[in-house]
Amino acid sequence: MPESTAGKRPTITPVRVIIGLCLIAPFVAMLWVSSYAKVEPTFIGIPFFYWYQMLWVVISTALTMVAYTLWQRDQRARKGGASA
Repeated sequence: MPESTAGKRPTITPVRVIIGLCLIAPFVAMLWVSSYAKVEPTFIGIPFFYWYQMLWVVISTALTMVAYTLWQRDQRARKGGASA
């Protein structure tokens, strides 16, 4: 490993914090079971417990796509800034 990167700590930027929040939010929402462990309100006859979890599948997908897009932009900006 080159000496220039051996002692370097990872850089924490606002974009990386947002990426982390996008990736952590679904875990927090699903691990907080008491917030959705109920039957009402039902949606087209499906109890809240089930449709809430299925909604998070869609939300998780969207948040992961946002995190990936932000990560790609961050990496391009770092590579562009390093060569300048």
